Amino acid sequence: MAHLYIDEELDAAQVGDTVSLTKAEARHAVTVSRLAVGESIAISNGAGLTVSGPIITAEHTELSIRVSEVQHAERNTPAVFLAQALAKADRDELAVQVATELGVDGVVPWSAARSISRWQGPKVAKGRDRWAAIVREASKQSLRSWLPDVLDLVSTKQLAAFASTTRMLILEPTATETLADLIVDDRDIVLVVGPEGGVADHELELLTAAGASAIRLGTEVLRTSTAGPAALAVLNVKLGRWG
Repeated sequence: MAHLYIDEELDAAQVGDTVSLTKAEARHAVTVSRLAVGESIAISNGAGLTVSGPIITAEHTELSIRVSEVQHAERNTPAVFLAQALAKADRDELAVQVATELGVDGVVPWSAARSISRWQGPKVAKGRDRWAAIVREASKQSLRSWLPDVLDLVSTKQLAAFASTTRMLILEPTATETLADLIVDDRDIVLVVGPEGGVADHELELLTAAGASAIRLGTEVLRTSTAGPAALAVLNVKLGRWG
Protein backbone atom coordinates (compact mmCIF):
# COMPACT_ATOMS: atom_id res chain seq x y z
CA MET A 1 0.00 0.00 0.00
CA ALA A 2 1.72 3.16 -1.20
CA HIS A 3 -0.55 5.78 0.39
CA LEU A 4 -1.90 6.16 3.91
CA TYR A 5 -4.19 8.93 5.12
CA ILE A 6 -5.47 9.64 8.62
CA ASP A 7 -9.00 10.33 9.82
CA GLU A 8 -9.20 10.38 13.61
CA GLU A 9 -13.01 10.23 13.43
CA LEU A 10 -12.95 6.77 11.85
CA ASP A 11 -14.21 4.50 14.64
CA ALA A 12 -15.44 1.35 12.92
CA ALA A 13 -15.75 -0.18 9.47
CA GLN A 14 -16.29 -3.49 7.75
CA VAL A 15 -15.66 -4.88 4.28
CA GLY A 16 -18.06 -3.30 1.78
CA ASP A 17 -18.46 -0.01 3.66
CA THR A 18 -17.71 3.36 2.10
CA VAL A 19 -15.17 5.47 3.99
CA SER A 20 -14.42 9.06 3.04
CA LEU A 21 -11.71 11.65 3.48
CA THR A 22 -12.63 15.34 3.49
CA LYS A 23 -10.98 18.75 3.84
CA ALA A 24 -7.17 18.86 3.87
CA GLU A 25 -6.66 15.11 3.58
CA ALA A 26 -8.91 14.88 0.52
CA ARG A 27 -7.29 17.93 -1.10
CA HIS A 28 -3.81 16.49 -0.56
CA ALA A 29 -4.77 13.09 -1.95
CA VAL A 30 -6.33 14.52 -5.10
CA THR A 31 -4.27 17.64 -5.85
CA VAL A 32 -0.82 16.67 -4.50
CA SER A 33 -0.70 12.87 -4.75
CA ARG A 34 -2.90 12.94 -7.88
CA LEU A 35 -4.84 9.87 -6.79
CA ALA A 36 -7.66 8.78 -9.06
CA VAL A 37 -10.64 6.45 -9.09
CA GLY A 38 -9.54 2.81 -9.14
CA GLU A 39 -6.31 3.26 -7.20
CA SER A 40 -6.09 1.69 -3.74
CA ILE A 41 -5.22 3.57 -0.55
CA ALA A 42 -5.40 3.00 3.19
CA ILE A 43 -7.12 5.18 5.80
CA SER A 44 -6.27 4.90 9.50
CA ASN A 45 -7.72 6.49 12.60
CA GLY A 46 -4.25 6.71 14.16
CA ALA A 47 -5.34 4.38 16.95
CA GLY A 48 -4.79 0.96 15.40
CA LEU A 49 -7.68 0.74 12.92
CA THR A 50 -6.78 0.78 9.22
CA VAL A 51 -9.08 0.20 6.27
CA SER A 52 -8.02 -0.10 2.67
CA GLY A 53 -9.64 -0.39 -0.72
CA PRO A 54 -10.09 1.16 -4.17
CA ILE A 55 -11.02 4.80 -4.61
CA ILE A 56 -14.58 5.25 -5.86
CA THR A 57 -14.80 9.07 -5.62
CA ALA A 58 -11.93 11.53 -6.06
CA GLU A 59 -12.94 15.16 -5.65
CA HIS A 60 -11.06 18.09 -4.08
CA THR A 61 -13.54 18.15 -1.21
CA GLU A 62 -14.07 14.40 -0.74
CA LEU A 63 -12.30 11.17 -1.54
CA SER A 64 -14.08 7.88 -0.87
CA ILE A 65 -12.99 4.25 -0.91
CA ARG A 66 -14.89 0.97 -0.89
CA VAL A 67 -13.43 -1.01 2.01
CA SER A 68 -11.91 -4.31 0.93
CA GLU A 69 -9.76 -4.98 4.01
CA VAL A 70 -9.94 -4.05 7.71
CA GLN A 71 -6.97 -4.35 10.05
CA HIS A 72 -6.68 -3.82 13.80
CA ALA A 73 -3.18 -3.39 15.25
CA GLU A 74 -2.44 -3.58 18.96
CA ARG A 75 -0.32 -0.86 20.55
CA ASN A 76 3.32 -1.77 21.17
CA THR A 77 4.22 -3.08 24.61
CA PRO A 78 6.50 -2.09 26.10
CA ALA A 79 6.26 1.38 24.61
CA VAL A 80 9.33 3.41 23.71
CA PHE A 81 9.32 7.18 24.19
CA LEU A 82 11.91 9.69 23.01
CA ALA A 83 12.56 12.57 25.42
CA GLN A 84 14.21 14.92 22.95
CA ALA A 85 15.92 18.09 24.14
CA LEU A 86 14.99 21.23 22.24
CA ALA A 87 17.77 21.96 19.76
CA LYS A 88 18.76 24.62 17.25
CA ALA A 89 18.54 24.46 13.46
CA ASP A 90 15.45 22.21 13.61
CA ARG A 91 17.59 19.24 14.66
CA ASP A 92 15.01 18.33 17.30
CA GLU A 93 12.33 18.24 14.61
CA LEU A 94 14.49 15.97 12.46
CA ALA A 95 14.95 13.62 15.42
CA VAL A 96 11.18 13.48 15.96
CA GLN A 97 10.51 12.83 12.28
CA VAL A 98 12.99 9.98 11.93
CA ALA A 99 12.06 8.45 15.30
CA THR A 100 8.42 8.37 14.17
CA GLU A 101 9.39 6.62 10.95
CA LEU A 102 11.33 4.08 13.02
CA GLY A 103 8.34 3.31 15.23
CA VAL A 104 8.68 5.42 18.40
CA ASP A 105 5.49 5.33 20.51
CA GLY A 106 5.69 8.85 21.86
CA VAL A 107 7.87 11.96 22.02
CA VAL A 108 8.51 14.30 24.94
CA PRO A 109 9.84 17.81 24.25
CA TRP A 110 12.45 18.59 26.91
CA SER A 111 13.73 22.05 27.83
CA ALA A 112 17.27 21.06 28.86
CA ALA A 113 19.77 23.33 30.58
CA ARG A 114 21.92 23.54 27.46
CA SER A 115 19.07 23.88 24.97
CA ILE A 116 19.71 26.92 22.80
CA SER A 117 16.22 26.76 21.35
CA ARG A 118 13.53 27.75 23.85
CA TRP A 119 9.76 27.45 23.90
CA GLN A 120 8.33 30.26 25.99
CA GLY A 121 4.92 31.91 26.11
CA PRO A 122 2.95 31.29 22.90
CA LYS A 123 5.88 29.24 21.55
CA VAL A 124 5.03 26.39 23.94
CA ALA A 125 1.74 25.55 22.23
CA LYS A 126 3.12 26.41 18.80
CA GLY A 127 6.12 24.13 19.28
CA ARG A 128 4.03 21.20 20.47
CA ASP A 129 1.62 21.66 17.56
CA ARG A 130 4.58 21.68 15.18
CA TRP A 131 5.89 18.40 16.61
CA ALA A 132 2.39 16.89 16.38
CA ALA A 133 2.22 17.85 12.70
CA ILE A 134 5.64 16.28 12.08
CA VAL A 135 4.55 13.08 13.83
CA ARG A 136 1.37 12.94 11.79
CA GLU A 137 3.10 13.37 8.42
CA ALA A 138 5.89 10.93 9.30
CA SER A 139 3.31 8.36 10.39
CA LYS A 140 1.54 8.66 7.04
CA GLN A 141 4.80 8.35 5.15
CA SER A 142 5.81 5.21 7.06
CA LEU A 143 2.30 3.68 6.92
CA ARG A 144 1.84 3.57 10.69
CA SER A 145 -1.58 2.73 12.11
CA TRP A 146 -0.77 4.27 15.52
CA LEU A 147 0.08 7.94 15.88
CA PRO A 148 2.82 8.48 18.49
CA ASP A 149 1.80 10.58 21.47
CA VAL A 150 3.24 14.10 21.69
CA LEU A 151 3.48 15.03 25.36
CA ASP A 152 3.68 18.51 26.85
CA LEU A 153 6.98 20.35 27.23
CA VAL A 154 8.83 19.24 30.39
CA SER A 155 11.61 20.63 32.53
CA THR A 156 14.40 18.38 33.79
CA LYS A 157 12.64 18.03 37.14
CA GLN A 158 9.41 17.02 35.42
CA LEU A 159 11.30 14.59 33.19
CA ALA A 160 12.85 12.95 36.26
CA ALA A 161 9.36 12.09 37.51
CA PHE A 162 8.98 9.61 34.62
CA ALA A 163 11.94 7.58 35.93
CA SER A 164 9.90 6.09 38.76
CA THR A 165 7.42 4.36 36.44
CA THR A 166 9.54 3.67 33.34
CA ARG A 167 12.97 2.45 32.38
CA MET A 168 14.73 5.73 31.62
CA LEU A 169 17.91 5.55 29.56
CA ILE A 170 20.07 8.65 29.19
CA LEU A 171 22.22 8.54 26.06
CA GLU A 172 25.60 9.63 27.41
CA PRO A 173 28.92 9.11 25.54
CA THR A 174 30.88 8.72 28.81
CA ALA A 175 28.68 5.94 30.21
CA THR A 176 30.24 2.55 30.82
CA GLU A 177 27.13 0.48 30.04
CA THR A 178 26.26 0.05 26.38
CA LEU A 179 22.84 -0.17 24.81
CA ALA A 180 23.91 -3.37 23.05
CA ASP A 181 24.31 -5.07 26.44
CA LEU A 182 20.97 -3.87 27.80
CA ILE A 183 18.55 -6.58 28.92
CA VAL A 184 15.00 -5.39 28.24
CA ASP A 185 11.97 -6.17 30.40
CA ASP A 186 8.28 -5.24 30.29
CA ARG A 187 8.70 -1.65 31.48
CA ASP A 188 8.07 1.23 29.09
CA ILE A 189 11.33 2.82 27.95
CA VAL A 190 12.18 6.52 27.84
CA LEU A 191 15.24 7.43 25.75
CA VAL A 192 16.67 10.76 26.90
CA VAL A 193 18.68 12.73 24.34
CA GLY A 194 20.42 15.96 25.28
CA PRO A 195 20.94 19.07 23.12
CA GLU A 196 24.05 20.06 21.16
CA GLY A 197 26.08 20.62 24.33
CA GLY A 198 24.99 17.36 25.91
CA VAL A 199 23.25 16.63 29.19
CA ALA A 200 24.57 18.91 31.95
CA ASP A 201 26.22 17.25 34.96
CA HIS A 202 23.54 18.43 37.38
CA GLU A 203 20.82 17.09 35.08
CA LEU A 204 22.56 13.74 34.83
CA GLU A 205 22.76 13.60 38.63
CA LEU A 206 19.09 14.52 39.05
CA LEU A 207 17.89 11.96 36.51
CA THR A 208 20.06 9.10 37.78
CA ALA A 209 19.04 9.86 41.37
CA ALA A 210 15.43 9.45 40.22
CA GLY A 211 16.21 6.00 38.81
CA ALA A 212 17.48 6.65 35.27
CA SER A 213 20.54 4.88 33.83
CA ALA A 214 23.25 6.44 31.69
CA ILE A 215 24.01 4.37 28.62
CA ARG A 216 26.05 4.78 25.44
CA LEU A 217 25.71 3.58 21.87
CA GLY A 218 29.35 3.27 20.88
CA THR A 219 32.60 5.18 20.61
CA GLU A 220 31.21 7.81 18.24
CA VAL A 221 29.48 10.97 19.48
CA LEU A 222 26.30 11.48 17.48
CA ARG A 223 24.35 14.66 16.84
CA THR A 224 21.22 15.29 18.86
CA SER A 225 19.24 14.65 15.66
CA THR A 226 20.67 11.15 15.12
CA ALA A 227 21.34 9.76 18.60
CA GLY A 228 17.71 8.99 19.42
CA PRO A 229 16.85 7.30 16.11
CA ALA A 230 20.08 5.26 16.27
CA ALA A 231 19.21 4.04 19.77
CA LEU A 232 15.65 3.31 18.71
CA ALA A 233 16.92 1.09 15.90
CA VAL A 234 18.90 -0.96 18.42
CA LEU A 235 15.87 -1.26 20.70
CA ASN A 236 13.68 -2.34 17.78
CA VAL A 237 15.88 -5.40 17.40
CA LYS A 238 16.07 -6.10 21.14
CA LEU A 239 12.30 -5.81 21.51
CA GLY A 240 11.66 -8.09 18.54
CA ARG A 241 10.05 -5.38 16.44
CA TRP A 242 12.68 -5.83 13.74
CA GLY A 243 14.42 -8.91 12.46
